Amino acid sequence: MPELPEVETALRGVSPYVIGKRVREVIVRDKRLRWPIPDTIHEMEGCRIETGTRRAKYLLFGTAKGTLLLHLGMSGNLRVLPAETPFKKHDHLAITLEGGKQLRLHDPRRFGAALWIEGDPMQHPLLKDLGPEPLGDEFTAEHLQAACKGKTAAIKQVIMDAHVVVGVGNIYASEALFMAGINPRQAAGKVTKSKLGKLVKAIREVLAASIEMGGTTLRDFLNESGEPGYFKLTLRVYDREGEPCRVCKTEIKRIVQGQRSTFFCPKCQKGS
Repeated sequence: MPELPEVETALRGVSPYVIGKRVREVIVRDKRLRWPIPDTIHEMEGCRIETGTRRAKYLLFGTAKGTLLLHLGMSGNLRVLPAETPFKKHDHLAITLEGGKQLRLHDPRRFGAALWIEGDPMQHPLLKDLGPEPLGDEFTAEHLQAACKGKTAAIKQVIMDAHVVVGVGNIYASEALFMAGINPRQAAGKVTKSKLGKLVKAIREVLAASIEMGGTTLRDFLNESGEPGYFKLTLRVYDREGEPCRVCKTEIKRIVQGQRSTFFCPKCQKGS
């Protein structure tokens, strides 16, 4: 599914076309997404989209009346197209803007979301209990140490918990743990503060690099230009089972944690 860098890339791609534009019409072609698209979404009509932000993997477009929350689900994407462009089968939501463009949510598997929030969006149940943004000032070694204290769960599972820190998906967790020299199976409570500091730094670096390069190439993700992201070209361990480590030439191993594949170097990631 699209990870944080892909969502950030999508936001940056569509924002110049929608921010500051007034909504002429909201077209709901199929409300059957992860949660039904509410009828209140039509409150957007006549409003100007004033802001576009991201919280975790949620996109938030703010107006004077309320906030449109979008989630791309497992295979969704956003496009800005001329309003007269024929709809595709899975174009479930279209927002017609002044000037003749449409913002469209395309979601073949319908695991995405389009909700209308009145009041403070950060108090919405989907957002209020989320952990800090990985690139924000609140994500520190001290924060991660407090979250890991006493935990016997594997460190990889902890950093993928959105209550601890948002947006560290499976690919980026494997990459960051490699960069920090931490075995993904290590109990979170046993990882030293020094190593956790390196992990925070690695998470920041790997996500920032992926955003800069347009995200990771995933089967269902295309950036705003319709081209796949290119971060996969630089992956150090993820999806490289059996290949030599780029640092020590040891064979990259794959294990399964929480029903997800984990890739690591047995030599570079020996300790905690």
